[in-house]
Amino acid sequence: MTDPVVSDLLARSNRLGADPRTTNYAGGNTSAAGTATDPVTGQPVELLWVKGSGGDLGTLTEAGLAVLRLDRLRSLVDVYPGVEQEDEMVAAFDYCLHGRGGAAPSIDTAMHGLVPAPHVDHLHPDSGIALATAADGEALTREAFGDRVAWVPWRRPGFQLGLDMARIVAENPQAIGAVLGGHGITAWGQTSEECEAHSMEIIETAERFLAERGRPEPFGPVLPGHEALPQAERRARAAALFPVVRRLASTDRPQVGHLTDSDVVLDFLARAEHPRLAALGTSCPDHFLRTKVRPMVVDLPATAPVEDVVARLEELHEAYRADYAAYYDRNADPDSPAMRGADPAVVLVPGVGMFSFGATKQTARVAGEFYVNAINVMRGAEAVSTYAPIDEVEKFRIEYWALEEAKLARMPKPKPLATRVAFVTGAAGGIGKAIAQRLAAEGACVVIADLDLAKATEAAAEMGSTDVAVGVAADVSDGEAVAAAFREAVLAFGGVDLVVNNAGLSISKPLLDTTERDWDLQHDVMAKGSFLVSREAARVMIEQGMGGDLVYISSKNSVFAGPSNIAYSAAKADQAHQVRLLAAELGEHQIRVNGINPDGVVRGSGIFAGGWGASRAATYGVPEEELGAFYAQRTLLKREVLPDHVADAVFALTGGELTRTTGLHVPVDSGVAAAFLR
Repeated sequence: MTDPVVSDLLARSNRLGADPRTTNYAGGNTSAAGTATDPVTGQPVELLWVKGSGGDLGTLTEAGLAVLRLDRLRSLVDVYPGVEQEDEMVAAFDYCLHGRGGAAPSIDTAMHGLVPAPHVDHLHPDSGIALATAADGEALTREAFGDRVAWVPWRRPGFQLGLDMARIVAENPQAIGAVLGGHGITAWGQTSEECEAHSMEIIETAERFLAERGRPEPFGPVLPGHEALPQAERRARAAALFPVVRRLASTDRPQVGHLTDSDVVLDFLARAEHPRLAALGTSCPDHFLRTKVRPMVVDLPATAPVEDVVARLEELHEAYRADYAAYYDRNADPDSPAMRGADPAVVLVPGVGMFSFGATKQTARVAGEFYVNAINVMRGAEAVSTYAPIDEVEKFRIEYWALEEAKLARMPKPKPLATRVAFVTGAAGGIGKAIAQRLAAEGACVVIADLDLAKATEAAAEMGSTDVAVGVAADVSDGEAVAAAFREAVLAFGGVDLVVNNAGLSISKPLLDTTERDWDLQHDVMAKGSFLVSREAARVMIEQGMGGDLVYISSKNSVFAGPSNIAYSAAKADQAHQVRLLAAELGEHQIRVNGINPDGVVRGSGIFAGGWGASRAATYGVPEEELGAFYAQRTLLKREVLPDHVADAVFALTGGELTRTTGLHVPVDSGVAAAFLR
């Protein structure tokens, strides 16, 4: 049974984490102290439950808490070696743990354990950080709160900050919390309810103070030509630029992208002060760990020709990398971790919005959310003072902290398709859905493209949030519809890396019964459709410059002459030759093109369920329900083929083990000798 102290802590944490005013994803931490029975001695023992390293308040569970003995934690004060060696204290927390399991203690554990109050919140609200980063933040804090909230000068998170906080509380017994210079806020209370109330009082008081005391238009007047473009034009331009920006942001390692074109971002980029403020970078440690020390900002008006913006992006990126390397060289010492990469995590384009990047869609999205927080912080600080973030040396100390490096080392190994964006046609059901599910399970972001948007959206939702999969409408026989579907894919994830031509249908008839419409329909969907999809995919992939994979789901029928199947088999043969033609043409761009030839996929197949199964069963003179078994018995392996087996083949071709393979057709038919490639 969960301890009531823990239950209250989790409920408070979840409430605070769900409120965007209080903190950002994985930011801040909360704690509660209480008494439990030591299972060894049977005696009462004082414990501290505190959010562990890397957790998120909004989704915090008991497993995400570190549990420490308070007496041992507070005894560390007697062995503290001083601020120059305070990082050693994190390892010492392990000797204070109570029992096994739980999360690793975070760097903020000392603050929670040394503040003499049973309940403590440390949060990163925009309003609080605005005061914390104002040039005269101490005076403004006193003006806003009187002596009810103390001021703590900037101190890097760690054991010394815990000691500072303990001293501040002792010197200010009337205080309910503190503003931490350059960082955030901390509040405390005798009960969980009181602590939460104090946190919200600080946040809401700061919000009112900024609103009432602040000057209008803190970002300055509108910069002519930098106003937000109309939505349709803005998103079209974003789709045109995104593959280029993603290529630049992936110079050191592949990244997934996220677009934010909210009013907050667009207004910031339309104002005269945005170049100065963006150059100052973010301040709160949680911010610049995800956004890097500063963003890359396009210095052209919103209506500049796209080709001019692309050329300028190339120039700015080269300069950004040089500046970042110089920043690293200025501040690194022999013990610093190696530079993690010099590409921007956030790219700002006036009139269009913000492109943010990360190793997953979630981290890319969160990086954008953090920069929106940073914009709000800058607005608040500029409204009442001047924005003055912590200096470069301190930023570097946190960005390249050995403790941060250790946290990164604890992260699980990326899945094989991590950072790759997959676009699968005909993926709302059958073979396409199985392929999409497998690619998502292997770490890809997946675009479910289907003629039926509702079914595509439903299939995507089954795979997880929009950080994992999205559904788009795609009539593959219509060139503009295909182009529109790819634009949606690019806007969702930044580009496209892996495309599966799976959309198909079949009408099985003898030659004399096959109509022109039968022929045209099947060739429009499979032959023409694959051509249109591959053409649009190649445009995006070439613009990205990151290589890619095209996979055609062809058929055993592309090489095997079966009866009563002229239109379908001819269309599949067309697809099969497209594989060879495009492999030869696109190799110079590191785009690999391969095919898969399934056969006898009856169970779970959309084509067979749509009447094809009944037709083929009639052709072979077997009951429809026995068609799968019939196909299996005519194979060498005598085993039925399922949609998952086709998905396995797609992963085998794209999962990283066959990096030098292109122009290949892989049979997934349990062995049909007549269809062996010769």
